[in-house]
Amino acid sequence: MPVAVEPTSAPRTPRQRPAPRPAASLKPIGRAHGLWPYALIAPAIGGMLYLLVYPLVRAVLISFQDFRLRQLISGDAEFVGLRNYRTLLADPRFWEVVRRTFLFMAVNVVLIMVIATLVALMVERLRRAGRAVVLCSLVLAWAMPVVAATTVFQWLFHSEFGIVNWALTSLGLDSFERYPWFANGTAAFAILVTLIVWQSVPFAAITLYSALTTVPLELYESARLDGAGAGRIFRSVTFPMLRPIFLLVFSLEVIWTFKAFVQIWVMTRGGPGDATTILPVYAVQTALSSQRYDLGSAASMITVVLMSGVLVLYFRQMFRQEDETR
Repeated sequence: MPVAVEPTSAPRTPRQRPAPRPAASLKPIGRAHGLWPYALIAPAIGGMLYLLVYPLVRAVLISFQDFRLRQLISGDAEFVGLRNYRTLLADPRFWEVVRRTFLFMAVNVVLIMVIATLVALMVERLRRAGRAVVLCSLVLAWAMPVVAATTVFQWLFHSEFGIVNWALTSLGLDSFERYPWFANGTAAFAILVTLIVWQSVPFAAITLYSALTTVPLELYESARLDGAGAGRIFRSVTFPMLRPIFLLVFSLEVIWTFKAFVQIWVMTRGGPGDATTILPVYAVQTALSSQRYDLGSAASMITVVLMSGVLVLYFRQMFRQEDETR
C-alpha cells in the first residue's frame, strides 16, 4: 500500500534587519533640527532689536554728544561727556518739571488703582447681563484710540462749543459761560488726569476682575462664618490673593502715566505755561524748540532712570513684605 509523503517546506531564512546608519550621518540632521527653532524666531528677534534696542542705544549716544541741527545734517557730532546732564541738572525749570511729573504720576496711579479695584469688585457682584454690559463698555472705552479720545475731551471742554460749559450754565452756574478751561493751569491739569484715568481704568479693572474670579469661594464663606465684614474680607482674603496681579497692574500703570506724552501734546502741548509739562513733554520741547537734541536725549535718559528707580523701590518693598509673611 503506497505511503503518502508530505511535501517538505523550504527552509526558512532568518529575517534580516536593515543595517544601522552610521552615527556620523545622524549628527548633522540632529544639529540642523536643533537650530531650526532659532532660525524661525531670528527675524522677530532681529526686528525687536532694531526697533527697541537700537533707538535706546542711539539716544544714549546722542545724550553724550554735542548734537544740534548742524550735527543732525552733517553727522559729525562731538562727544562732550556728561556736559548735557550737568546742564539739565543745573536748570531750575528741569527740577520743577520733575516734581510735576511725580505729582502727575502719583495722582493718576492712585485714582486708577482705587477706581479699577472698585469697578472689579462691582463687576464680580453683578449678574450675567449686567456683567456683560459693564465689561463691553470697558472694552469699548479701552479700544478707543488715544488721539481720538483726546480730541473728544478737547471738544467736551471747549470754551465756546463744549458740552461741559453748556451743562454747567444750564444748571445756573453762569460763571462757566465760555469758561476757558485750557487757559487755567489747574483746570488743564485736572482735565488731563481725568482723561488718562478714563483711558487706564478699563485695562486695570478687567485684569483685576479676571484675578478675582480665581479666588476660591470657600475662603469668602469661611470669613463670613467667622463674622468678618466686607472690609475685613478684602484686607484679609481678597487683597492677599490679588497681590501679584495688583503689583503687575500697578507697575504697568506707573510706566503708562510716567511716559504719558500723546494726550498732553495733543491737548495742551505742555501749557498753559508749564502747568502740564512733564518729563517726556519737556524732552520733546527741548529737542524741537531750540534744536537741542542732545539735551532732549539726556532728559529722556533721566526719565528712564527715574521710572526704573521708582519700580525697583516698589518691587523691593513688595518682595520684602512677601518674605515677612512667609
